[in-house]
Amino acid sequence: MYFITYLDRVNVSTAADGFGKEFGLTKTQIGLVFSAFAYPYLIFQIIGGWVSDRFGARRTLIACGALWAVATILTGLAGGLMSMLLARLLLGLGEGATFPASTAAMSRWVAREKRGFAQGITHAAARIGNAVAPAVVVAIMASYGWRESFYVCGAISLAWVALWAATFTEFPKDHPRITAEETTVLPPPKPKGAAVPWGLLFRRMAPVTIVYFCYGWTLWLFLSWIPQYFLHSYSLDLKKSALFASSVFFAGVIGDTLGGLVTDRILTRTGSLHKARSVMVAVCMMLTLLSLLPLLWMHNLYVSLACLSSGFFFAEMTIGPMWAVPMDIAPEFSGTASGMMNTGSALAAIISPVLSGMLIDKFGSWELPFVGSMLLMAAGVVLAFRMHPEAKFNTTPTPLGDARPQAS
Repeated sequence: MYFITYLDRVNVSTAADGFGKEFGLTKTQIGLVFSAFAYPYLIFQIIGGWVSDRFGARRTLIACGALWAVATILTGLAGGLMSMLLARLLLGLGEGATFPASTAAMSRWVAREKRGFAQGITHAAARIGNAVAPAVVVAIMASYGWRESFYVCGAISLAWVALWAATFTEFPKDHPRITAEETTVLPPPKPKGAAVPWGLLFRRMAPVTIVYFCYGWTLWLFLSWIPQYFLHSYSLDLKKSALFASSVFFAGVIGDTLGGLVTDRILTRTGSLHKARSVMVAVCMMLTLLSLLPLLWMHNLYVSLACLSSGFFFAEMTIGPMWAVPMDIAPEFSGTASGMMNTGSALAAIISPVLSGMLIDKFGSWELPFVGSMLLMAAGVVLAFRMHPEAKFNTTPTPLGDARPQAS
């Protein structure tokens, strides 16, 4: 599912060369198409997380999957800027609850010491979607056209919905092949439909959400503009630009997988959630910043490839620890908590592509948008130490003036 959702999200970046010319769009307007998906995606993060906590991940993802599949097909039927924007808005509506619902499912199906790997490997599949999308879309565009690339992606999404409905069980105990040994290492079943203490949970997750905004800015800059960056900044043809973009995204696949393994290894060896989550995120964000710095002084195709690949690798290493944090802090409200966190990335998805497109239009520089990424990564390094995953969510309000959450 993670692979397919990102295939459906970023196919528009590669197809932009086709529909942009057909509809006569500026870079700013193309940026609006990129970001339109994020408006309902932002709104339905928390709503979708609550729905999955209340009604279960199985039903939530069946409904969401059918909706985003239809939206992807409608993107291929677009006749201009407005219909393209509407289709992308519908896609964001369908995908808004997907990751919070998945996190709610993982909170039941994954042991505490393997949460980082579970999040890392699923998000690695998302980055494979990023990496595969340019090549797949270019191949379909070359043979048939940009519209057909969306029809193919929509059909794949519908196939996944059928597979999920046929195979997934909400609770491990209900699975026909579960063993007694497996159930003993899983978290105890949590009550479904418990009332969410909204104010307290918002306050507890706020630092995590801000850190994820800092990461999300870079993520959506890469997902939206990297294929166009190689195409226009170095005047490559469509096939070569897709190859270079895929190389950058494959570095993210490795980063996601390794990040999940490393955070779990640190937790197993030290027993410290602070070191496994907060410290690791801070270190990886600093390495992302340092990786992107040479872009400001050197304009060389292979230097850019190395800097972008390294930057995306370290940025994606934060995914395993970051998505484990909501399960560490509030396992009984993991869908809602992860939805709150992911609003940070969703807000970045609204602002980052459009602002980047405006900067490119105004100054003609494809490197300038990365300055914002570096500044926000620096902020993320500092703020990562405010997340406190080691302090489990306490539904009792903390005394005034005591900003640090109390362990329960």
